[in-house]
Amino acid sequence: MSDTELKYAIEALLFASERPLTVDEIQEAFSAEGGSLPDRQAGASGGQEGVSEKDVREYLAELKKEYETQSRGFKLFEIAGGWQLVTDERFSSYLKKFYQSREKKRLSRASLETLSVIAYKQPVTRADIEAIRGVNVDGALKTLLEKGLARIAGRKEVPGRPILYRTTKEFLEHFGLNSVKELPPLKEFTLKDIEGHLLPPELNPALPESKKTLKSGEISDWKGGVKSEANP
Repeated sequence: MSDTELKYAIEALLFASERPLTVDEIQEAFSAEGGSLPDRQAGASGGQEGVSEKDVREYLAELKKEYETQSRGFKLFEIAGGWQLVTDERFSSYLKKFYQSREKKRLSRASLETLSVIAYKQPVTRADIEAIRGVNVDGALKTLLEKGLARIAGRKEVPGRPILYRTTKEFLEHFGLNSVKELPPLKEFTLKDIEGHLLPPELNPALPESKKTLKSGEISDWKGGVKSEANP
């Protein structure tokens, strides 16, 4: 492999990596045995091919200089003991818009509905969200927390002290809002506006009174309109 090919092979490794690569890790990629390499030139004894630490550092320095002199859209930085390609800060505004748009598209309907409940009802508990949506929201909440669109905002001072959730600054940035006060007005719903199967029996106005009381041997286990029996 020529010096030029070797340099651009290192560039390819940096491009493919999602984290900083150390000089040792770059050396290892060129080891015939797949293990760490001592300092040696390509074509050293034993027929093994490798690259020395000195060479790796020289190639990294050359790449770094190339990106800077050519005013490329990315630069090479030494970060946390390794080397990583990072985008140039000149283009941060474009990248911000790009990632905001991409993140919006990646929200599933379940996550978006859960986020809407949090936005309009915050601070709100998981149980409150599930009561409104009629489904389990553990997965959707996890997604929103991971994306930084929702956050834990303490605990509600009731028995069990359930966790409260709020939206974040990132939520405002993603949806182009200055504050939650700029959210479009939400119609106030009554029990009549909610489908009967989403309500617990005691709150369903469509059911006769006889159906709202549990029979002997039944267990109240309402989850989106599902009730189980102790002895089926």
